[in-house]
Amino acid sequence: MNDLWQAMLSIRSDVFWGVGLVLAALTTVHILWHKFEVPSAIGWIGLVWFAPFTGTALYFMLGVNRVERRARQHRPARHRQGRGRDPDPDPAGGDRHLQLLQRGVGRITRRPILAGNAAEILDSGDAAYPPMLAAIGAAQSSVGLSSYIFRDDHWGGQFIDALVAAKDRGVEVRVIIDGIGGGWLRMPAYRRLRRNGVKAALFFHSLLPWRMPFLNLRSHKKILVVDGRLGFTGGLNIADENVMATHPPAPVVDTHFRLDGPVVAQLVAGFAQDWAFVTGEVLDGDAWFPDLPEADGALARVIDAGPDEEIEKIEFAILEAISCAQESISVITPYFLPDERLVSALALASIRGVSVDVLIPQRSDHRLVDWAMRANSGPLLTHGVRIWRCPPPFRHSKALVVDQEWCLIGSSNWDIRSFRLNFELCVEIYDRDLAAKLTAQMQAWRGPRLTREELRRRPFLRKLADAAVRLGLPYL
Repeated sequence: MNDLWQAMLSIRSDVFWGVGLVLAALTTVHILWHKFEVPSAIGWIGLVWFAPFTGTALYFMLGVNRVERRARQHRPARHRQGRGRDPDPDPAGGDRHLQLLQRGVGRITRRPILAGNAAEILDSGDAAYPPMLAAIGAAQSSVGLSSYIFRDDHWGGQFIDALVAAKDRGVEVRVIIDGIGGGWLRMPAYRRLRRNGVKAALFFHSLLPWRMPFLNLRSHKKILVVDGRLGFTGGLNIADENVMATHPPAPVVDTHFRLDGPVVAQLVAGFAQDWAFVTGEVLDGDAWFPDLPEADGALARVIDAGPDEEIEKIEFAILEAISCAQESISVITPYFLPDERLVSALALASIRGVSVDVLIPQRSDHRLVDWAMRANSGPLLTHGVRIWRCPPPFRHSKALVVDQEWCLIGSSNWDIRSFRLNFELCVEIYDRDLAAKLTAQMQAWRGPRLTREELRRRPFLRKLADAAVRLGLPYL
C-alpha cells in the first residue's frame, strides 16, 4: 500500500513539474514577444523559471498591459482625429534649438502647439483651492474634475459642496477619482458625490482584490476644467494636508497652475478621453468644447501618457528637452528615480557644459524612495550634476525648466511608475516669464546640497540597503 502511495505521489510530482515547465515555456514565449526592454524581460523570464506557478501569476497580474484595447474601444472619434500626422511642420518663433524641440514634441504627441496661453503659479492648496472653488461656483455649462486623491475632509468637503451646487443649477458635472488614491474600500468623497446626484466614476476600482489586476495602473492626473475655457492642472490633490494655514500634522506642499487660452481645449480633451475610458460616455458639444478666441500669449501643448497609448510620451518629451538644452536644466520632483536613459541624458548635458540642477525633498513621504534616490544620485554627481535638498515640509511639486524658456508642468514625477505605469498629464509651455518664476522658486527652496563625499561616508550596510532598494525602481 505504501509503495502504491509513493508511486502515486511520484506521478503527481512528475505531472506537477511537467505542467510547471510547460507553463514557464509558454510564459517565456509571451514575454519574448511583448517585452522589449531587456532587463525587464530577463527579470520576468528568470522569475517564471524559478517559480513557474507564482511567477506566471505575478507576470499576468502586473507585467501584461491589458489596458490598450479597452481604451481604444472607448476613445471618442473626435479625439482620434489628427493622429498619425505631423501637426507642427514649421514651428514658429524662438531659438532654433527650441524650434527643433517644439517639432520633436509635436511628433511625439501628435498634437498641435497652440499660441495665446497664460499660466499662473498657485503654490500649495492655500493659493490654489480658493480660485478653483470660485471657478466651480461660477461655472455655467460644464465642470470636469479628475484627481488621484480626493478626501471628504474640510477642504474636500468644500469641493464636494461646490460640485453638487453646480449640478443643481444645471451645469454638466463629471468627476473621476482614482480607485486606489480615492480610498479603495471606503471612497467617502465618491460616495457622497453619488448620493447627491453628481456623475462620478472610479478609475480602475474593485472591492475584490482578485478583480483588481491594475494595481500599478493608476490615474495620477489632476485636472479641473470649467466651461471649456478655464483650466487647472499640476501636482495638487484634494485634501486638508495641502493647506499650510491649517497646520496639518503631515503637510504636503505642492504647486498647481491656472491655465487660460486655447490649450484648455486640450485639457478638456484629455479629461473627456479618460471619462469615455472609464464610463463609455462621450463628452462633446459647446458645453465642453466652445470656440476659444485667439489671443496673445505663450505657446503651449498638453502631453498625456498612459498604458493605453504611447506609454513613454512624457519621458520622451523630457529626453528631447534635455538633448536640446544648451544653457540650463532645472528640475524639481518629489521622487527622483530616473532610469538609465534619463541618468545618461542628464550626465551628458552636464558634460557638454549645461548647468544641471535637481531639487528633491530632504525627506519624502516614502523612506524606501529616499534610499533609492541616494543610490541613483552617485553617477550624476560624478559628472557635475548638482542635487539640492528641499527642507521640510515635504514638497510634492514637479516642474522642469530648460534654457530659461521651455517649461514642463503637470502630474508626472521623475520615476518609472509615472513614466510607464500611471496615466499622467503634463503641459509644455514656452514662456520666459513663467520659466523665470519657476527657476526663482526652485532656487529659493534649495537647502543643503548633496555631495559625493556625503554619499561616500555612508556606512557600508546603508549603501548596500540603498542599492538593494534601487532594484525595485519600477514599483517604488
